[in-house]
Amino acid sequence: MLKKIILTGFEPFGGSNANPSILACQSLVKKTIEGYEIEAIEIPLRFSEIKQIIESILIKEKPEIVICTGQSPRPVISLERIAINIASLEKVAYSCSAKPLDEILEINGREGYFSTLPIRKIKDCLEENKIPCEISNSAGTFGCNQIFYHLMHFINNNKINIPAGFIHVPSLPEQVIGKNFPSMTLELIIQSLEIAIITTIKHLL
Repeated sequence: MLKKIILTGFEPFGGSNANPSILACQSLVKKTIEGYEIEAIEIPLRFSEIKQIIESILIKEKPEIVICTGQSPRPVISLERIAINIASLEKVAYSCSAKPLDEILEINGREGYFSTLPIRKIKDCLEENKIPCEISNSAGTFGCNQIFYHLMHFINNNKINIPAGFIHVPSLPEQVIGKNFPSMTLELIIQSLEIAIITTIKHLL
C-alpha cells in the first residue's frame, strides 16, 4: 500500500489569477516516489478557515509527510525554519478581507514551532542542483505563517511523528511583468518541491 504525502498551496490572491505554490503542487499529483503517492490540496486564503482545513487534512488523510507551500516576493526557494504564534497585517489582507493585527493564533499554543523537515539537507540538495535557495527564519505573519503554525501545533499536540513544514516559492515570471520583482519559472519550482520530497523521504529511511 502506498504511503501518502500531502502538499498544500494557496489559491491565487492579490489580483493575480495564478499562484505558483498550488500550481507546482498540483503538477506532482498522483506521482509516486519511493512508495509514496503525492496529493495536493488548495487552501483558501481565508483567516477563519485555514486552521480547520489543515487539521481536517491531517485527521482524514493521515499523511506520512506534509509540506505546505506559499508564494513570496523573494527571489529564492525559502525553507522556513519556524512558525510563530501571531497573525498581523498592515498593508495586505486575506481574501475574505480579514486584517488581523497582533492576533494570537492559538491561545494555549507555544510561541513558535520548528519545522521537522530536514531543511539543511534540502538546502544542500537544491544547491547541488543549482537552484537558488535559503533557510529562512521568518515565514511572516500572514497566511503562510498561519497554516505553518496551525500545522505544527496540531502535530505537536497530537504527538504525530511525521516530517512537516513550510516552503515559500517565488512569483512566476508572468506575474511580475512590468513590476521589476524577482521570479522563478514554474518548472524550476516544481523541481525544487520534488527535490524537497525526495530528500525528506531519504531522511526517513
